[in-house]
Amino acid sequence: MSARDEVLGRIRTAVGPDRDQDPAPAPGGYRTHAGLGTAQLLDQLAERLSDYRARVRRAEPGGLLDTVAGALAGRGARRLAVPPGLDLPGPLDGVQLVVDDGLPARELDGFDGVITGAAVAIAQTGTIILDGSAGQGRRALSLIPDYHLCLVQAAQVVGLVPEAVARLRPDRPLTWISGPSATSDIELDRVEGVHGPRTLEVILIGG
Repeated sequence: MSARDEVLGRIRTAVGPDRDQDPAPAPGGYRTHAGLGTAQLLDQLAERLSDYRARVRRAEPGGLLDTVAGALAGRGARRLAVPPGLDLPGPLDGVQLVVDDGLPARELDGFDGVITGAAVAIAQTGTIILDGSAGQGRRALSLIPDYHLCLVQAAQVVGLVPEAVARLRPDRPLTWISGPSATSDIELDRVEGVHGPRTLEVILIGG
């Protein structure tokens, strides 16, 4: 039996002779938990993010503000958009934070960057997921500015995709981010910033 015949056979079995009947359950057997400790998860996530050319910093909760300030100083960023509900431990000297209350795309494009939180991060794939809830904002906020600084708590990091999906609500607007925006043409010339931020910087908090 060819691979094609096997795939089509599985589809026929799942659909059944009557398309209105309940489909056969999906086969199990795949891993649903990485079995890693917090420190291992954070190390793996940092490695994967670096592979994607994202910048990674570590911070303890008490030093978060200084770490954020250091990241912004390295970019020369002085005016940033933030989502409603973003919880920073204090003000940032010399930095203007503007809460996004539906700012037009042209205005968002004029900011030095954006700071958001995250819903969950996947260590194995180096993926950060935003779901539009408080502290994360609407999709346009994290896609239009050229620089995205994302704050990820240690407790939000999981090992595998099934673990992340189990934490997410399917009715939320999910944005899955694996490194800065990038694409390649037929000659594999990499171009960054075409359909999202050219620079992704992540601060891993705690752990």
